Amino acid sequence: MRRSSRRRCAQAHSSAADNDAARRAGDQDGARVAPAARKPRAPRAGGGPTRAAEAALWARGFKAVAGVDEAGRGPLAGPVVAAAAVLPPDAEFPGLNDSKQLGEEAREALYAALTSHPGVAWSVAVVDHETIDEINILQATMLAMQRAVQGLPSPPDHLLIDGNRKPTGLGEMPAQLLVKGDATSTAIAAASVIAKVTRDRLMLDLDAAHPGYGFAQHKGYGVPAHKAAIAALGPCPVHRRSFEPVKSMVGFAGYGQKARAAAEAAAAAAVAAGAAGAQQPAAAVEQQQQQQEQEQQKRRGAARAKRRGGDPAAGGKRGRKRRA
Repeated sequence: MRRSSRRRCAQAHSSAADNDAARRAGDQDGARVAPAARKPRAPRAGGGPTRAAEAALWARGFKAVAGVDEAGRGPLAGPVVAAAAVLPPDAEFPGLNDSKQLGEEAREALYAALTSHPGVAWSVAVVDHETIDEINILQATMLAMQRAVQGLPSPPDHLLIDGNRKPTGLGEMPAQLLVKGDATSTAIAAASVIAKVTRDRLMLDLDAAHPGYGFAQHKGYGVPAHKAAIAALGPCPVHRRSFEPVKSMVGFAGYGQKARAAAEAAAAAAVAAGAAGAQQPAAAVEQQQQQQEQEQQKRRGAARAKRRGGDPAAGGKRGRKRRA
């Protein structure tokens, strides 16, 4: 009985949140409180990405460590953008986080702080919608990351790349892949902010050029309002033809169309060049034959004159008499 009373007392004094957690954990009598780890916690002060990954690489002798991230893989319109950023070891950027966790005002402020800092080396690269439709969004993203790294003022010693793939175009450059790295690495978070703000500004320009789709609000992502606008207006020139619903609307022919067209044009040019080259030898042969015929005619004329006993250059015997 005493144990039951204690249980009831503990149950009466436990908070509603603890009771909910206990029930979710399968504790029917409420005597066992759910472990603290199961309770949602508010973010701690100073939480978010850290410089631990960079510090580990600095300790190994890598001085310039670049974070690399992209923005715009999922939208139905516009480019994909990637950025690379190398931060000084002593630089601090309060509030820096994964760009998706920040509001527009915070992103703009951090973008200004990062890109104006004299010790920050950064680069951004844009791959347009046409290239996305030509080589697919994954390869376009890898290309943007590659160009962003290659655009840095000097080559970094090591890369921290958000995701699970390294662009093949970066060759043997040392790199560490971090899934959700923009939430754990300060350098990657910096790159994510630069890429996101750059792309958002480009989408504002596209909104002015192609009104009616709401690019300024949703930045090209496939929200219901955007899909409704596509259904009503049809796709505009900057919509990605390889993405649904535009893909079905326009009858996307598949990746590599430009490459195939270029190959066909090159083949046609080669055939034309070959035909022209064949005509030139034929003309040369014809000219050579004409020269040979002229030479033969001269030799035949000389032979006839010789048989008559005259000077072929003077027209035979009568030629000699005239000279006499």
